[in-house]
Amino acid sequence: MKKLLQITAVALFGLIATAQQTAVNLSMGTGYTNEVYYKLSSGETNTYTAENWDIAFLRENAQSIGIRVNDGAGIQVFEAANDPAAFNTINVANEASWTPLYNDNTTWDNGAFMQGSATYGWGEYNPISHHVEGTIVFVLKYADGTYRKFINEDYFGGYTFKYATWNGTAWIGETTTTVSNSSNPTTRYNYYSLKNNTEVIAEPSIDAWDFVFRKYDTYLDPPGEHYFVTGTLHNPNVTVAKNDEPSGIPDPNQTYSEEINTIGYDWKTFTGTGYEVNSDMAYYVKYDESTVYRLTFSSFEGSATGNLSFNFEDVSDLLGLETITEGIAFGMYPNPSTDKMVTLVYNLKNTTSQENNISIYNIQGQLVHTSKVDANNGFFNKTLNLSALQSGMYLVNFTSGNNTISKKLILN
Repeated sequence: MKKLLQITAVALFGLIATAQQTAVNLSMGTGYTNEVYYKLSSGETNTYTAENWDIAFLRENAQSIGIRVNDGAGIQVFEAANDPAAFNTINVANEASWTPLYNDNTTWDNGAFMQGSATYGWGEYNPISHHVEGTIVFVLKYADGTYRKFINEDYFGGYTFKYATWNGTAWIGETTTTVSNSSNPTTRYNYYSLKNNTEVIAEPSIDAWDFVFRKYDTYLDPPGEHYFVTGTLHNPNVTVAKNDEPSGIPDPNQTYSEEINTIGYDWKTFTGTGYEVNSDMAYYVKYDESTVYRLTFSSFEGSATGNLSFNFEDVSDLLGLETITEGIAFGMYPNPSTDKMVTLVYNLKNTTSQENNISIYNIQGQLVHTSKVDANNGFFNKTLNLSALQSGMYLVNFTSGNNTISKKLILN
């Protein structure tokens, strides 16, 4: 009888998962100088200088429009005027009247510039030309006190924008340029440095990362204000769940979220002298309905080094597993086995069976191994030495009374 894995079976297979963890050590650098992207399935790491860019432009397709600010670099965005003609008369003395805008930290595409008062945040759609034309003048204020005024004048297969820098007495270096959607076709965003007047590469291909470690702006309630934090934002093509698991028993059958800050920043706590991580909190990163990874953090050293570490494991087999009955579950590891030593792990809670057996068959259907299993209630494991068997695929049957569950086993 097929059923979703029950709580007891989750505990059982938790024993399997802990044997397959991968430890990862990463560094954002002293002062969090880098943004670090990581891919669980491949172990791929990509690192970019955090302050190399100021503005990011969504380029996924012709219908996608999104503009973000590099909040991790401490850049604040203001709506300074809702008339493009006001670009020439912007006065930094009027900062108190400007409207502050922020990236939405639950979705990548609702960036600070999309929060402006125009229909598209920064502009309006022209039904004749089918372009989105800029109507909002923004001012970017940098952590060092620098001001730059900015207007995205047009969107049509790319972003055409104009900007200038305040030198203390006047706006200088006015520049108009276009960032085409055809740039970097494997990434979701194109990045631009207003400071250096150039496009930059600041993220890997969309399929080369699951999450990024970076600084970003968030709204804390309390204290009810925006605050810069260091944490983890995930790829929009994965979903994430979190579950408090002090026993270390994996349970990926959770409710998954598309909100990119589901991992977020609060997996660590500042103690006054250093950081403690909540290693009991497990985060599940799901690729699709059949692939999910479990992640737990193990260390975080703060801005002094930017070093951090975590452990992860593939727990895909715990999604929608079969049990023999409500109280009996069975698994085995490692699978594939490279040394032909296989550990059987099973739970016989509430069983009334007088006999439980393991039978192994080769691909020709021939019985090549049998073992008896303890019939007492509880969790057990039994290691089989299958070195006498040839390498290949086998069928393992676990029989409890009149019930049988079958699993494939590969011996390398």
